[in-house]
Amino acid sequence: MKIMPIDISHKVFNKKMMGYDAHEVHEYLQDIANQMESLIQERNTLKETLRDKEMSLIEYRERDQVLKSTIQTATQMAERLRQDAERESNLIINDAQQKADHLISDSKENLRKIYNDISELKRMRMQFEANLRALAQAHLTLMDQGEKYLPQMNLPNHSIVQQDMNTEISPLSSR
Repeated sequence: MKIMPIDISHKVFNKKMMGYDAHEVHEYLQDIANQMESLIQERNTLKETLRDKEMSLIEYRERDQVLKSTIQTATQMAERLRQDAERESNLIINDAQQKADHLISDSKENLRKIYNDISELKRMRMQFEANLRALAQAHLTLMDQGEKYLPQMNLPNHSIVQQDMNTEISPLSSR
C-alpha cells in the first residue's frame, strides 16, 4: 500500500498507557508529511524535467537523423554531379577529338589532292613543252627540207616588185 503525505497527517494511533506523547508524535508525523510532500513535488518536477529532456533528446535525435540523411543525400548528389560532369567532359573531349581527326583527315586529303593536281599540272606542262618542242622541231625540219628540196628562187628584178608594191600602197595611203 502506498502511503501519501495526507495519510501520514491524518494517521491516528491507538493510545496505550505509558505510550508516546500524542502531541509530539503528531508534530513529527506532520513534519514527515511536509517533507514527503516536498519530495513528491520535487520528484514530479524532476519527472516533468526528465520528460522535457527526453522530448528534447528525441527531437535532437530526429534532427540528427534528418541531418545525416541530408548529408548522405547531398554526398550522393555531389557524386552524381561529379560523375555526370566527368561523363560530359569525356563526351566533349571525344567529340573534339573526332572533329580534330576529321579535320586532319580532310586536310590530308585536300593536301593529297593539291599534290596530285600539282603533279598533273607539271606532267601536262612537260607534255605541252614536249609537244611544242616536237612541233617546233617538226616545223624546223620541214623548213630545212623545204630549202633542201625547193631552192630559193631568185627574183629577177627586185625593183619591179618593189614598184608594184609601192603603187599598191599609194592608193591605200591616199584614202
